[in-house]
Amino acid sequence: MEPTMTMAVPRHQRGLGLRPQLTDEVASRIREMILEGRVRPGEYLRLERLAMEFGISVTPVREALQSLRSEGFVHLEPRRGFVVSPLSRQDVEDLFWVQAAIGGELTSRAAGRMTADRLATLAGVQSDLERAAAAGRADLAEERNHAFHRAINLAAGSAKLAWSLASVARYVPRGLYGRVPDWPAEAARDHRLILDALRTGDAGAAGSEMRGHIVRSGGLLIAYLERRGMWPPDDQPPQG
Repeated sequence: MEPTMTMAVPRHQRGLGLRPQLTDEVASRIREMILEGRVRPGEYLRLERLAMEFGISVTPVREALQSLRSEGFVHLEPRRGFVVSPLSRQDVEDLFWVQAAIGGELTSRAAGRMTADRLATLAGVQSDLERAAAAGRADLAEERNHAFHRAINLAAGSAKLAWSLASVARYVPRGLYGRVPDWPAEAARDHRLILDALRTGDAGAAGSEMRGHIVRSGGLLIAYLERRGMWPPDDQPPQG
């Protein structure tokens, strides 16, 4: 029997249990390893080693790597295996640019569809986020952040656009934001501005605040990855 996840083990050390979403979870874990620099461009990803680390069989690892291959995180070298593909600072900036554009549009649309119940739900989520940030519980703050964004995206009534956003947002694994020191407090501040705009029904302001929020979150994450040595000095963006 394969081991199940236990809450006593830190997230990055947990085994993965048997669930329908196992392949997606494995892919998320490997994305996290790549984005944190725990595996580097050009490094081979051995199926057996990853399966042992995650406490699962080789099959879901292979399926996860195939999925990551389609996303450009890894590539396959014939007779040698899967290799981590280069990921530049510009690549990460582009991901957040797309998220900001789609997220801003969804928030603008949601502004005209807000009800008293939806606003009350958002306010409650925001209060939880602020308490988590003040208590230094970045993990809870990230959970509430996800709930805040999800509520807005659902309120927009644009399922395909929300799906497009989710497909881009998954490139940054959940759990990574919580490791960025300044992120919880900044997310709480930004959400207050977004919520204020939604309360007044100002679609333009709501969309603008959401775009700014996502871009700032991306900047914090990029700075965090830089401090961890994600990119060499010659990967600096051009000046001027």
